[in-house]
Amino acid sequence: MEDWQEFTEETINALLEDGSDPDAEYTIEHHFYDQDFAKLEKLAVALFKLGYEVTDAEEVEFEDGESAWVFDAIREQSLVTETIVADAIKLEALAKKYHVEYDGWGTYFEGDDDDFIDDEEVTSH
Repeated sequence: MEDWQEFTEETINALLEDGSDPDAEYTIEHHFYDQDFAKLEKLAVALFKLGYEVTDAEEVEFEDGESAWVFDAIREQSLVTETIVADAIKLEALAKKYHVEYDGWGTYFEGDDDDFIDDEEVTSH
């Protein structure tokens, strides 16, 4: 299990230090993947019922030649650490219930620039 508290605080601090608007609504994208499309689809339905916007699943190929299906569950919200951490913990547990991988969350810079901030870019796990 990730340390979602630390990751979220670091991500929010990085956004704000770069000049992102602290009062803006942000598109928070929670990332999921699995090789079994049917498992991913069941999780997507559950997330939709919880009020998340769910993107269409796409097949991606990893550097090692393996492939998997990926999709995002999206919610618009402010940068409130407690809310984002609670969502990450809840969604990670839900993903485990469906035997799907939860790959963290990311968001976009809100300001003069449209740079994407993602867990892979902010921290080195």
